[in-house]
Amino acid sequence: MINKHKLDGVTGERLRQLHDAPAQFFYRGVDPSELLARPSVAIVGSRKMSPYGKAVTERLAAELARAGVVIVSGLALGIDAAAQAATVEAGGQTIAVMAHGLHTIAPASHRGLAERILATGGSIVSEYEAGIEAQRFTFVARDRHIAALVDAVVIPEAAIKSGSLHTAGFALDLGKPVLAVPGSIYSETSAGTNQLLKTGATPLTRVQDIFDALGLKGAVKQQSFEGMNPQEIAILEALQRGANQGVQLLEASRLKTQEFAQTLTMLEVTGRIRSLGGDQWSLS
Repeated sequence: MINKHKLDGVTGERLRQLHDAPAQFFYRGVDPSELLARPSVAIVGSRKMSPYGKAVTERLAAELARAGVVIVSGLALGIDAAAQAATVEAGGQTIAVMAHGLHTIAPASHRGLAERILATGGSIVSEYEAGIEAQRFTFVARDRHIAALVDAVVIPEAAIKSGSLHTAGFALDLGKPVLAVPGSIYSETSAGTNQLLKTGATPLTRVQDIFDALGLKGAVKQQSFEGMNPQEIAILEALQRGANQGVQLLEASRLKTQEFAQTLTMLEVTGRIRSLGGDQWSLS
């Protein structure tokens, strides 16, 4: 069922931050104002994500969801859908902001994900009446609404012309924190995030950075090893046994060098370990 929002509560308050706030808003599922009473973060990014971008997105979204943070995104291909799927899998709630009327879901391949979002207490929202199809300008409007609805914007990976940079720009105009994950200088899918970092975005290297931006100090608690992959468990167990040098951890984990480096990066990004400098590491 499609409901017409009265533009009251948290939803109306946040949308009215925009100088061209929508005159109407529609939703399916839970009233978005109920969800936005909790801390909320937009996770948006490249449609053509790399394995690195996908892994970072899924871990960040899952950690935030488990802490009760509402994830907002556009249900688009790539980073958006990865974030929202990971949120649902982690038992959290997410709001999908669409660039068309709620008579349909585009892309069609995400209809199943949309139903899972609704079934797990989330919302699908739009300013457009049923029957209105997406156009180029409606995607920009959608990005503006995403920025207005949340407390902070996170961009794990984005190309230099990614629409997610619009979301970042709108968020900065509204005075909201924008966090970007650094990527390889050789990766086109990280060119946009690296550019954001050069122009003032906050570097995001661990999930605690997001909680700090939200003012939720100490929100990330030490996680158990249950549910982690064997590579992460090997490194974490080595740290618990007292190893802290990179070379010691590599030897103790018995991982290949590239696999070790990727796993170490993910552990740092998700806040489970922290760098002490000089290739030394400790549990967070």
